[in-house]
Amino acid sequence: KRPHFSVLDKTKVKSTFGRYSQVRSLSGLTGAQTAERILRQAGIYDVGIARISGDLTDHYDPSSKTLRLSDSVYGSTSVAAVSVAAHECGHAIQHQNNYVPLKIRGALVPIANFGAGISWPLIVIGILMGGSSLLINIGIWMFVAVVAFHLVTLPVEFNASSRALKIMESSGILHGDENRYAKEVLGAAALTYV
Repeated sequence: KRPHFSVLDKTKVKSTFGRYSQVRSLSGLTGAQTAERILRQAGIYDVGIARISGDLTDHYDPSSKTLRLSDSVYGSTSVAAVSVAAHECGHAIQHQNNYVPLKIRGALVPIANFGAGISWPLIVIGILMGGSSLLINIGIWMFVAVVAFHLVTLPVEFNASSRALKIMESSGILHGDENRYAKEVLGAAALTYV
């Protein structure tokens, strides 16, 4: 489970994804086919590829070793879909290579999800209870855990995108201007954590 993004983050990602979802990749590969090709080239044969409902709900699930590609990515041949699928493969490659920031992020996910939901209520309740320093401090530490998650997530996301771009370019999945478009899609997605 991933932490929620703000409305502005989602709007930027959806806008960029929407623009390049109208541009068909010259390779003609779907998101699922792209993922399969990249995983095989990386020597990864134990990661499944599954369709997941929703829009931009794509993620790599390390516990089940499954790439989950959204409806808008799985069967689409757009530059945006291919880019997102390649990015999620970047996470699978990180997992295979025991990429340390990915392991740290994985350990922080439950804490960050809990902290995101409880930090502000604890702070407000602490203030309303006459400045209860215990509740306020717990709320602050929960908020710090969320910030730590995002700080660790940035290099993980940028690294997955960097891997994806290199793989797509070297394997001929994307060509010419498509690589520039892919950078925009992946940049918008990674910046949701800034």
